[in-house]
Amino acid sequence: MNVKNNKRKRESMEKIENVFVNMLLTKELNEISVTDICKKTGLNRSTFYANYMDVYDLADKLRSKLEKDFDEQFGKNSNQDAVTMFRHIYENQFLYRIYFKLGYDEQHQTYVYDISRAESDFDGKYIKYHIEFFRNGLNSIIKMWLNGNCAESPEEMAEILKSEYRGR
Repeated sequence: MNVKNNKRKRESMEKIENVFVNMLLTKELNEISVTDICKKTGLNRSTFYANYMDVYDLADKLRSKLEKDFDEQFGKNSNQDAVTMFRHIYENQFLYRIYFKLGYDEQHQTYVYDISRAESDFDGKYIKYHIEFFRNGLNSIIKMWLNGNCAESPEEMAEILKSEYRGR
């Protein structure tokens, strides 16, 4: 395997992804073209198309990468705490801004939610509604935090989340 070419490919993909994310901060997805990305990266269109079918495929691959990373760290079997989760979001703010802007939060079904605790707290009733309420509440405070440029620390955000669920 040619390590030099693999490194070059990774570097090209990183350039494309970084330019794309920065463009998404100021434009809508349908306003971004492959030509725009190639001009800003200085890469050929063939390099782009060797890695992505179009800008929508690029957006999907970025989403998948972020979701996979999140799931690995904070999935159902994770012992990670809320501070660690908010720290991860803080360190990846731009990607999360794009994630929410593109509405991917509505499609992803991983919950940072203790179902067994909910079943105990709510006597096993209406768990799917509690999960949905929690998911939407969590997404809303994350969006609010990101929109406020993460003014509060990850520790403060974890305390805010914890305060909403005291007594359970």
